[in-house]
Amino acid sequence: MVRLHSDRVGIRFERACDLPGLAVQFGCGWCAPHEWLNYDSSPTLRFERTPLIGRLYTRNANRFPENARFGNIAAGLPLPDACCDALYASHVLEHLALDELRAALQECRRLLMPDGLFRAVVPDLAYLVSCYRESTNPDAAIQFMKGTELGWNTRSRGVRGFVTESLGNSRHRWMWDYLSLREELLQAGFKGVRRASFGDSSDVRFRQVEAEDRWENALGIECAG
Repeated sequence: MVRLHSDRVGIRFERACDLPGLAVQFGCGWCAPHEWLNYDSSPTLRFERTPLIGRLYTRNANRFPENARFGNIAAGLPLPDACCDALYASHVLEHLALDELRAALQECRRLLMPDGLFRAVVPDLAYLVSCYRESTNPDAAIQFMKGTELGWNTRSRGVRGFVTESLGNSRHRWMWDYLSLREELLQAGFKGVRRASFGDSSDVRFRQVEAEDRWENALGIECAG
């Protein structure tokens, strides 16, 4: 088991047999409960956490919560093996390229204790395809591309556009249905993969990070390490 200590120089860990593991969320955005260890890979967050300069940054009126930490799940989080028994990601995995997704799932397995729970919610490709196929509207294809966020309304130009496309991570890079994501999870070594619904976890801590509107017409999964 792991005890978490936060201080000005970072995070320290101590083993303690009478304590549960950590609750870790990646891609936290502005949802960062103090009971969770919250990470996000936004370049904006990284800039905000830059000493001195970041404190002067005022363009983003909604600054990230103070307890949000910069971290990229695909590159690896600065946490020890098997340190958490609750792991959560809301609308994050679809922003990863396929190789990044597979690296992220391996990192999730590394972090998760045996029988710890990983819950995630992503846009449901099967639902979006169904809406497209059943629609009789002439703009059905346009609505499908907008819904998947795989299309581009315009192409960014100039230096600003290059920087945004290179450093930003706002676009969807891969879409998932239940069977395809389940297979990726099984290949990564997870077990007990099931389709999940909002608020149906046996671990009440997930209620602190789950938002019902994020699960609407989406694909939720739960599995164990």
